[in-house]
Amino acid sequence: MDVLSGLAHGFGVALAPANLMWCFVGCFLGTVIGIIPGLGPAATIAILLPVTYNMDPTGGIIMLCGIYYGAKYGGSTTSILLKMPGEASSVISCMDGYEMARKGRAGPALGIAAISSFVAGTVGVVLLSFLAPPIADFALSFSSPEYFALMLMGLSLVVLLAGDDLVKTMLSLLLGLWLTSIGTDLFTAQTRFTFGQTSLLDGIDFMSLAIGVFAISEIMLSIEARERVRLLTIPKGFRNLLPSLEELKACRFAFFNGSVTGFIIGVLPGAGSTISSFVAYGVEKAVSRHPEKFGTGVPEGLAAPEGANNADTGGALLPVLTLGIPGGSSTAILMSALVLWGVKPGPLLMTQQPDIFWGLVASMYVGNVVLLIMNLPLIGLFTQILRIPLYVLFPIIMGVAIAGAYSVSGNMFGVGLLAAFGLLGYGMQKLGFPAAPLILGFVLGDAMERALRQSLTMSNGDPSILVTRPISAVLLVLAALILLSPLLRRLRNRRRAAPGLPAA
Repeated sequence: MDVLSGLAHGFGVALAPANLMWCFVGCFLGTVIGIIPGLGPAATIAILLPVTYNMDPTGGIIMLCGIYYGAKYGGSTTSILLKMPGEASSVISCMDGYEMARKGRAGPALGIAAISSFVAGTVGVVLLSFLAPPIADFALSFSSPEYFALMLMGLSLVVLLAGDDLVKTMLSLLLGLWLTSIGTDLFTAQTRFTFGQTSLLDGIDFMSLAIGVFAISEIMLSIEARERVRLLTIPKGFRNLLPSLEELKACRFAFFNGSVTGFIIGVLPGAGSTISSFVAYGVEKAVSRHPEKFGTGVPEGLAAPEGANNADTGGALLPVLTLGIPGGSSTAILMSALVLWGVKPGPLLMTQQPDIFWGLVASMYVGNVVLLIMNLPLIGLFTQILRIPLYVLFPIIMGVAIAGAYSVSGNMFGVGLLAAFGLLGYGMQKLGFPAAPLILGFVLGDAMERALRQSLTMSNGDPSILVTRPISAVLLVLAALILLSPLLRRLRNRRRAAPGLPAA
C-alpha cells in the first residue's frame, strides 16, 4: 500500500479505543519520566517491558514509543525551571530557557518548548512517513570514518558556544574530553585514570556531572549571594504564561531548523539527540542577527534545540522500523520488544504487518497532539514550583539530585562525584569558564574516540581513510570552516573598521 492509504489504515488502528488509551498512558508516563532527573526513557521502557508481554503487540509498542517521545517533552521542564538537566539532550535548553525563567518568563519558556516539540515532532513523523526508504539508504552509507567526522563537526560547534574568551571555552571542552576517557578501554580492557577506584571502571555517570555542574553550582552561587528574594518571578495572568506572538514569530526559523536538523541526525545510528540539539543551537546562533544575545534568554535559543530533540525521535525510529538497526539504547529496547512479540523489524514490516508499522506511525501523530494538549495547560501548574521560597526549594533540589545520583550508581561514590562536580561547576562560573563545552566534550568524546579507532582498524592504521571517503571529507571540511569562523569574523571586522581609501 502507498503512504496515504497506509496512513489511513494506521489512523484506523491508532484511534481504536484500546490503542488510544495506551497512547495516552505512554505519553503521560513519558512526561513524568522526563521531569524526573536520572530515570530516563531507556530505563523506564526496560522496566515496563515485562508488563507488555501479554499485551497486544500494536498496543504495547504504541505505549512504549509514547514513553520514548513523551520523555522528550518533559525533559525541558527541570532544565528551564531549575537548571537541572536530566539527560544530555536537555543540557543546551538550560542556556536560554533558564535565563528566560530568571527574567520572569518561565511560562513562555515552557510554552515555547512545548510548541517547538509539537511542531518538530510532527515534522519528524511526516518525514518518517514519506522519506523512510531513501533516508534509510543514506544512513547505510555511514561507517566509522563518517561518524568520527560527524562527532568532530559537533565538537567544532564549541566555537559558536564561546563567549568573549575562546581559550577558556577550549579548556572547558578539553576537560570534558578527559573526563569521558576515565574508565575501562573497550579495545584493550585497560583502566584509564581510575586512580585505583573500582567505582570508576564504568566511567563517570552523566547525571552526576550535569546536575553537579549546573544545578548544584547554581545553588552555591545563590547562597553565596545571600539572595533573600525568590530567584525566579512569575508573571500574573494566564496570557503571560504563554509566549507572545512576537516570540513565536522570532522562533519561526528555529522551528524549521530544529525539525530538519533533529530528523536528519536522528536517522544516523549512534548520533543521538544530544548532537542534534547542539547542532541546531549552533546553526541558529550562526544565522541569527543578534548572536551575542544567545545564552541570555532568547526564545530562538530554546526553540531550536528543543525542536531537534523531539524531531530526533522520528529519525531514530526510521532505521529501526525499515532496516532493523537501532541507533541508541531506547530504540534498541524497542526493537527487542518487537522481536519478543514475534515481529521482525525490516524492509518487509510495513507490508507484512501494516497494523504495527502504520499504527505506530499514526499513533505518533496522535501522541504529539495529546502531548501538546496535556503540556500547555500544565504550564501554570509547573510554574507554581517557582513560588516555593528558596530556603525550601534548594533543599528539595539537593534531595532530588542526591537521590538520583545514588539510584544510578547504587552507592555513595556517585553522591561524592555529584558534590565534586558541584564544586567544579562553582569554580568554573566564578572564573568565567562556560559549562556547556565541558558537557559537549563529555558526551561526544567517547563516541568520537571509538569511531576513530574503528576507522584506523579498518584501514590498518592509515589515517587517510578519513579524507578519502566523500561524506567524511565533506564533514571534516565543514568542521574546519566552523573552527576558522572566529578568525574569519575578526578579519572581516578589521576590514570594516579600517579607514577607506581616499577617492581619486
